[in-house]
Amino acid sequence: MRAVVYQHAEHEGLGLLGPALQRAGFEVVTRMRQVRHHEDAEAPLLVVLGGPMGVYEADQHPFLHQERAVLAERLGAGRPNLGICLGAQLLAAAAGSEVSRGKNGLEVGVAPVRWTKDGLADPVLAPAAPRSTVAHWHSDTWAPVPGAALLASTDRYAQQGFRLGPSYGLQFHLELGAEAFDHWLSLGEGELQAAGRELAPLRKDLGKLRAAEAENTALLTRLAEHFAHAAR
Repeated sequence: MRAVVYQHAEHEGLGLLGPALQRAGFEVVTRMRQVRHHEDAEAPLLVVLGGPMGVYEADQHPFLHQERAVLAERLGAGRPNLGICLGAQLLAAAAGSEVSRGKNGLEVGVAPVRWTKDGLADPVLAPAAPRSTVAHWHSDTWAPVPGAALLASTDRYAQQGFRLGPSYGLQFHLELGAEAFDHWLSLGEGELQAAGRELAPLRKDLGKLRAAEAENTALLTRLAEHFAHAAR
């Protein structure tokens, strides 16, 4: 089975999700800011990763128009998709939600995400605890997705995760381990400083992310197995 992956930045790959997909029987096919509409619309699974651009900047990044169109077609056909960060925003937009710059500013660092009642009862994720420690790096958000179940929230942004049919959108970076997130922080030091954030406090919490890696990997494994079952 093919899992087509839309990637938007060299350093923003599958992370912990890659091995989980492979264990579930997927062959990963990565496209860097490229779309093959017909082929991707019919793939067993489509994963859309994060990136520095916004959904509302699609005129500057035409591939976002194409990705959104593929997601809309797949949603209409009931095919499974996973969106992470920008990918979740694109999935929400394809489902009819409005994506915009968040009013509460940049959410970045290692912090808990709070699972909703629907999240705790989700047939795939079913988290073991009311909160999970994950990596965050985003400043955009979306309006409630029509017909979707809200799975997760934070104090800063309510829309952190949703399920729509066999598809999932996650605003936070469940796929990031501590080492990978540390690399992101190094690469984005200038951006963070411009936003008034210092690296040292952010790096202090990397141990929390390292401690949560086994739990987060288990969630990713269940997602991958769900997508394999849905694809079959």
